[in-house]
Amino acid sequence: MAKNLVIVESPAKAKTIKKFLGKDYEVIASYGHVRDLPKSKMGIDIDNDFEPQYITIRGKGDVLAALRKEVKKADKIYLATDPDREGEAISYHLAIALKLENKNFKRITFNEITKNAVKESIKNAREIDMSLVDAQQARRVLDRLVGYEISPLLWQKVKRGLSAGRVQSVALKMICDRENEINAFVPEEYWTLDTMLTCPGNKNAVAFHYTKDIKDKDEADAIMKSAGKSEFTVSDVKEGTRVRKAPLPFTTSTLQQDASSRLNYTTSKTMKIAQQLYEGVDIKGKGTVGLITYLRTDSVRISEEADKAAREFITANYGSEYVAEESRDGNKGKRIQDAHEAIRPTNIDIRPEDIKDSLPRDLFRLYQLIYNRFLASRMKPAVYKTVAVSVKAGEAVFKANTSVLSFEGFMKVYKADTEDKELKIKNIEALQKGTVLKFESFDAKQHFTQPPARYTEALLVRTMEENGIGRPSTYAPTISVILNRRYIIKEEKNLYVTELGEAVNGIMEKAFPVIIDTEFTANMESLLDKIGEGVIDWKVVVKNFYPDLDIAVKNAEKVLENVHIADEVTDTPCEECGRMMVIKYGPHGKFLACPGFPECKNTKPYLEKIGVQCPKCGKDLIVKKTKKGRRFYGCIDFPECDYMSWTKPTADKKSENN
Repeated sequence: MAKNLVIVESPAKAKTIKKFLGKDYEVIASYGHVRDLPKSKMGIDIDNDFEPQYITIRGKGDVLAALRKEVKKADKIYLATDPDREGEAISYHLAIALKLENKNFKRITFNEITKNAVKESIKNAREIDMSLVDAQQARRVLDRLVGYEISPLLWQKVKRGLSAGRVQSVALKMICDRENEINAFVPEEYWTLDTMLTCPGNKNAVAFHYTKDIKDKDEADAIMKSAGKSEFTVSDVKEGTRVRKAPLPFTTSTLQQDASSRLNYTTSKTMKIAQQLYEGVDIKGKGTVGLITYLRTDSVRISEEADKAAREFITANYGSEYVAEESRDGNKGKRIQDAHEAIRPTNIDIRPEDIKDSLPRDLFRLYQLIYNRFLASRMKPAVYKTVAVSVKAGEAVFKANTSVLSFEGFMKVYKADTEDKELKIKNIEALQKGTVLKFESFDAKQHFTQPPARYTEALLVRTMEENGIGRPSTYAPTISVILNRRYIIKEEKNLYVTELGEAVNGIMEKAFPVIIDTEFTANMESLLDKIGEGVIDWKVVVKNFYPDLDIAVKNAEKVLENVHIADEVTDTPCEECGRMMVIKYGPHGKFLACPGFPECKNTKPYLEKIGVQCPKCGKDLIVKKTKKGRRFYGCIDFPECDYMSWTKPTADKKSENN
C-alpha cells in the first residue's frame, strides 16, 4: 500500500486525525511555523522589490529533520494546516523547507476535525493557494516595516524595548481616545420622576414613570405641584406582543465577547481553549474528538447538514414548536475567512452534560456556551405578552409597562445576555381607559449623565470588528501585545492607558497619523482581502505604502522631542546602596532594578504580593509560575515555608492547599 504523510501544526490535531485515517497514513506535527523573518534585522530587502528574507525558526531544526525523514518514506504528502491565510502560509513554507517541489504533495483543508470532513478533504486535495499565501505575506511584511522602522524611533525618543505595530497602534489610539473622552466629559444634570399609584386589586403601589425629560429640580417640583392637584386617570391601555430573536451562531468576535461577559475569560484565554476544543479532546468511550469547528471565522453561515441535524435534535428533545422556521444566517461581507462556517459543535449529539467528566472546567464551560448558542440559533424567538398603561394627571403623562414570557423559544437553552427591565405588575392588564388610580406619593431623583464606558477586552474586540480593524486571528494577539508592553493595564475588566501608553500614542499621533487612522487601517484590511482573492498583487500594496512611512520616520527623527517616563518606585530598598528599587520590564516580565544604574547594577526578581498572609507562617503570599507557565500561589519565604495553592487564597479562606 502507498505510504501517505499528513502534516499538521499540533500534536493534538495529529492525534485526532490519525484516528480517522488508519495504518496507511502517518500524521505528524510541524509545531506551527517553521520559517519566518529574522528577529535580529528587518528581513525585507527594500531595494530588491521588498523581497522577504525567510530563515528557519530557531529550534525548528530537529522538527524539520524528523519531517524530512518522513517525507522520504512517503509516496504522497498532504499539508493539512489550518484553513485560513496563516495556515496556507505555513503549508507554503513547509513545502519550501522540505523541498517538496518534486514530490507528490497537495494541500487539504477542513472546517472541522471529524472523520467525514478529513476524508472528504483528501478527496478534494488541491494546490497551495498562492493568493492566500501572498495576503498573509503582505500582512507580515507591512507589519514588519511598521515595527522595524518605528520601534527604534520609540527607543530613541522614549525608552528601549518599546514597539509599534500597524494594528496594535490603532487599538492603543482607540483606548487613548476613549480616555480623553472620559476626561473631557462634563456631566449634565437631569431628573426622573415616578409617581406611586395603587391599582384596583393591588395591595402595593406601582411606579409610573414620567414620560418627558426633566432638566432640574425646579421643573420636577413644578410638575409634581401641577399633577398633585389632579386625578390620576388611565388614558390608554395597549396590549401586544414583543419578540426577542434567537442569537446568530458564534463568530470569533462574538465568541470572545460572550466568553468575556458570561465566563469572565480574556480574549487570549478564550482562543486558547477554543483551539483545544477544535484540535481534539480525549472523551471517555470515544477517544480523541474534535468538539467544535474552526475557531477563526467572520461567518455566521451553517452547513445544510449541520442545520438539519440541529433541527432534528430540537424536534426530538424540545418539540417541533421550538424549531426555527427559517435560517437567519447571512454574511457581513466577502472576507477570506467568511469561507468558513460559524463556530459550532461538530456533533450536536455530543451534549455538554454528557462529557462533563471528560473535560477540564474551563473547556467544559466554553464548549457548553458554543453548543447552547448554536442550538439556540436554530430555535424560534422568545415571545412576550406586553401591556403598556398611560396615566394622565392634568398635562402630565406617566407610563408603566409589564411583560410576561408567553413562549420561551430559544431561551429554553440559552438565556438572553440582558434580562428584561419591565416590572411584572400584578393586575395591570385588567386596567381600562378611564380608571382612576389612587395617588400615594412622588419619587423625584436627581441624576447626572455618565461619561462613555471604558473599554473592556470584549468591547474593544467588538469596536475593532465594527471598524474593520484586524481580523479574527488578530484580535486576541493585538490586545495581548499592548497589555504585555504595559501601554495599557487591566483593572477588573476595564482597560486603562498607562503613562507609557500615552507617550507612545502621542508620538504615533504626531508623527504617523495615517498609520493609526482607523479608516486607513480598515482600507488596508480590504486590500489584504483583495490580495487573498487574487485581485491585487501584494507587492503593489507594499510599494504604495512604504514611501510615506519612510518619509514620516525621517521627519520624526528630526522634529520629535525625547519623552521621559519615570519607572514605578517600590518600597523595596536596594541592599547595596539603599535606594528604593524600581520595576523594570524584560523579555521574561517584571524585575526589580536599582535606579542608580550604572553606578549600582543590583537587580532581583519581582515578587507580586496578593495581600494575603501565609496560613502556615504568616508571611506574604506571592504569585509564582511553574516552568510551563501555570500560575500558582506560594509563600515568599520558600523554601523555609512550603505552602502553595493552585487557587488564589483570600483573607478569609487560606486553606486551599494542593
